Amino acid sequence: MCDSLRVKDILEKSTYSPFYLTSKKQLTYNFDAYKEALKGLDSAFIGYAVKANHNLHIMRYLASLGSGAVLVSGNELKTALIAGFDPSKMVFNGNGKMLHELELAVQNNVLVNIDSEFDLEHIIQASKNTGVKARAMLRINPDVDPKVHAYVSTGMASSKFGINNALIGDYLKKIKDNSTNVELLGVHCHIGSTIKDVTIFRDAALKMVEFVDMIRGEGFDLQYLNIGGGLGIDYERNGEKIPTPKDLIDTVRDLIIKMKLKLIIEPGRSMVGNTTVFVNKVTGVKSNGTKNFVVVNGSMSELIRPSLYDTYQHIEVAEPCKGEVKTFDIVGPVCESADFLGKDRELPTPDEGMSLVVMDAGAYCQAMSSVYNLKLTCPEFWVDGDQLFQIRNDPDLDQYLSVYDM
Repeated sequence: MCDSLRVKDILEKSTYSPFYLTSKKQLTYNFDAYKEALKGLDSAFIGYAVKANHNLHIMRYLASLGSGAVLVSGNELKTALIAGFDPSKMVFNGNGKMLHELELAVQNNVLVNIDSEFDLEHIIQASKNTGVKARAMLRINPDVDPKVHAYVSTGMASSKFGINNALIGDYLKKIKDNSTNVELLGVHCHIGSTIKDVTIFRDAALKMVEFVDMIRGEGFDLQYLNIGGGLGIDYERNGEKIPTPKDLIDTVRDLIIKMKLKLIIEPGRSMVGNTTVFVNKVTGVKSNGTKNFVVVNGSMSELIRPSLYDTYQHIEVAEPCKGEVKTFDIVGPVCESADFLGKDRELPTPDEGMSLVVMDAGAYCQAMSSVYNLKLTCPEFWVDGDQLFQIRNDPDLDQYLSVYDM
């Protein structure tokens, strides 16, 4: 079920497959959990990490609920403005922001993270070009190990993100020398993703408030502490206790109050991850004599997380199935051995045409999809109560090939 609608019925009535299917009810619940967790912290705001899922319909809905937005590209920034997010509750991150992107951010009074010496130079230039003072934060790596996959660990000293902490004095002097162009309002860190031990956030925050003390001692009126996002979700479905947004916020609440700071939190995965399933149709079942395979029409082109990170996402046959239970790899039709959605899964043997879903597919799935093997990006649907709406069309081949018409 997706709320009050059966996935099997949606697949049978649809002319599309595979597709993403999102629950408005679950998205609302996730936002409200963060909103409730932040009660008592004056002027704190939620900055939804748009990179997790940039569907415009989802973005507009979160903006209507009062969410802010965290952006990592100029196009994400433009889309956030179109979606109706309040620019004063936007943060522009990134280690390679382009001058024209920074100009757009500065013009709209978006908070901009200073990520390097050249980034600071570009922010100053963007202010000069637009005639608007930049509102900025310093991205500092607290060098706390989040104990997650190396690809989603972002706050170590070896990270490509953030300034060289040893040179922080030089950054502060540069900002003072250019005070007509840059106003330093806070500090930012992001330690990683899929984190399930919230004490790691406190470890990072303890280090960050030391920087806040030091920077305030240099005469800067810091207002914001952005502790990033990265809270994990229950991909494994094995009964493990998963920390809640309140668990996360409570680990830093006393520090925020003591330091009289405004907290910024950047949920992405924990906001949208469990809102969505990836719906496939079984093409057939086969064995090579060594392994059993369920072949579906979805693939790494539409959902690459398992192939890219070797991660687990729960998979179920989404309708009654009396087939013999066996151990299967669930694979797609893409011409790569890496094309799998799950390995060594115990499932009842499905019939051709049955519905099979990959759970918790709302974050970093459709957003990271490709057109490899010319498998064109699949559509997205939205369940609101007992109503189904299409919230993203899929291009046909003629539309896709039209980009080559010169």
